[in-house]
Amino acid sequence: MEKTKTHESEISVEERLRALYGLQLVDSEIDKIKTLRGELPLEVQDLEDEIAGLETRLGNFKDEVVVLEKSVLKKNNEIVDSEGLIKKYEEQQKNVRNNREFDSLSKEIEYQNLEIELYNKKIKEFNFQIEEKRVVIAESELTLSERRSDLENKKSELDEIISDTQKEEEGLYKKSEKVQSIIEERLLSAYKRIRSNARNGLAVVPVQRDACGGCFNQIPPQRQLDIRSRKKIIVCEYCGRILVDDEIIKETQL
Repeated sequence: MEKTKTHESEISVEERLRALYGLQLVDSEIDKIKTLRGELPLEVQDLEDEIAGLETRLGNFKDEVVVLEKSVLKKNNEIVDSEGLIKKYEEQQKNVRNNREFDSLSKEIEYQNLEIELYNKKIKEFNFQIEEKRVVIAESELTLSERRSDLENKKSELDEIISDTQKEEEGLYKKSEKVQSIIEERLLSAYKRIRSNARNGLAVVPVQRDACGGCFNQIPPQRQLDIRSRKKIIVCEYCGRILVDDEIIKETQL
């Protein structure tokens, strides 16, 4: 902790302002590269999420078709069983000893015929559901194919931009880390907070034409003198951005 305090005391306010403005320049260049990518990273993520959802939905429909097909098979087997029982009962009717046994077997045959009708009705319902789901599956597969093609194109476009800017971006991040290492944590945190709240990402701005370079509100003459003196870090009383004078802008390069 003592080492940090000593290190901070060795850096003048002017050096801190130069470091902050230098960091702003680097971060602004990184922002420009990210702007080149535009909405592509978000579009890629959205397409990946949509594809994952479609794949899950498609898988569920296919599973449901398998279940329905098994149900059709089961009902067909039950029809075969009922038909077997009908034949059995009809054979037994040939050997009955009285009308009572014949009527009893007739009722069993009638019951099995009713069961067969019910099974056929269920099979018809299952097949109708299967056809409905197959239509949805075909539509979903077409949509999935289109989305995969869109994703491939978006990824290709994004990869091309990243490839063109990767070396430059890596160099800028290294510069950013180097500059950040000489700025005390408290000041760096303030810079990052201001930057995250600013729509254009500018946390450090010059005084231009007697006004804040961020929000363009007028800066009083005495306050401008204080900024030029570089004795303390001054922020705009309207937008909270850190203010620097023109000379620091001219002398500090990326």
